[in-house]
Amino acid sequence: MSRRRLPLVLLTVLAAGAFAAGFAIAGDGKKNDKTFEYAVGLWGDMPYSDAQALTGVPNLIADMNDADIQFSVHDGDLKAGSATPGSVTPTTCADALYTQGLGFFNSLKKPAMFTPGDNDWTDCDRTSNGLFNATERLQHERGLFFSGQYADRSMGKEQMKQEVQTAALCVGWDYGTSSEVPGVPCVENRRWVFHKVVYATVDIQGTCNNLCKSGSSSDPSVGDANGDAAEFQAREAADEQWLQQTFDEAKATNAAAVMIVGQADPGFDDSDATRAPTRNPKTLAEDDANAAHDGYVAFLTKLRSLTIDFGKPVVYVHGDSHYFRVDKPLQDRNGLRIENFTRVETFGDNQQQGVNDVHWVKALVDPESKDVFAFQPQTVTANLGTYTP
Repeated sequence: MSRRRLPLVLLTVLAAGAFAAGFAIAGDGKKNDKTFEYAVGLWGDMPYSDAQALTGVPNLIADMNDADIQFSVHDGDLKAGSATPGSVTPTTCADALYTQGLGFFNSLKKPAMFTPGDNDWTDCDRTSNGLFNATERLQHERGLFFSGQYADRSMGKEQMKQEVQTAALCVGWDYGTSSEVPGVPCVENRRWVFHKVVYATVDIQGTCNNLCKSGSSSDPSVGDANGDAAEFQAREAADEQWLQQTFDEAKATNAAAVMIVGQADPGFDDSDATRAPTRNPKTLAEDDANAAHDGYVAFLTKLRSLTIDFGKPVVYVHGDSHYFRVDKPLQDRNGLRIENFTRVETFGDNQQQGVNDVHWVKALVDPESKDVFAFQPQTVTANLGTYTP
């Protein structure tokens, strides 16, 4: 090698070393200056009408299939809270509803995850929904979406292996005796790790988490006026165990972040009584008229404790109150905002809005960056409404 070429070689080696060092700095989680490594699709609370089932959701699925995502998660509610009279697509809790949902999930190219929502089981005892037993409908979902070929993996044209909660803590349904039975695994609670991030679903429901009556004066429930306390208590214990194990795994594997996906908007403070239960942000106890049926305080308290202990980014994704937002509503016992916690609520809609708001959220993920996640609303162009100025 000539002396003339030696400086060029040294410069090349030094540049390569600096490049590697730059990545080492990013790997320490100190900066947010990298491009994101991969993306995830988040959606839920749909379809709520014939228009959404026939047009809006197929448009959304086509949009996700065209996107560069690794998997998607639907955060519950395969239908509206009450059935639509005269609908041509399934809007009661009859078996056809769940078959339709399975078809949507399996039309997604990438792995498709799902956690049940109150509209597709706890509210099924409403008159308009067919007077089903709520626990039986949940057990039907367990058999369809979380058993057989999906016993340990996702739905979708591509499937992803998942961890499944096997502890027999929940209440299920015995079809032989047509009655509730204890000691059934919550197989709908799933967990998977992708590129140093731990993802998990938890079966936590709107409508007081099945602790209070699911009907209304205009659409009465035939269930207990106080919901199903035994079912709630068993599933709450299962959910808390699943949360603990999820964070334990994240710590043991030095995961960069945790994402939890459930259906319920539990409310976090007193800021918006129109969309969630109001609660004291320091104690997390519900402080409105329904405080006696607070189905979320134990879950929130557990989630807060685990988030603080983990110390890295934690995201809770939910639907339920039909209002897209990304914020940081969780506070500690002294009222200090917990900055490593982010709430993401996906788009969701009701029958009156047609396909408007039938969109999804893209989570951009970079395990080597400081905050790990960023979130982008994904507008499905074909579902945009015609606006009146």
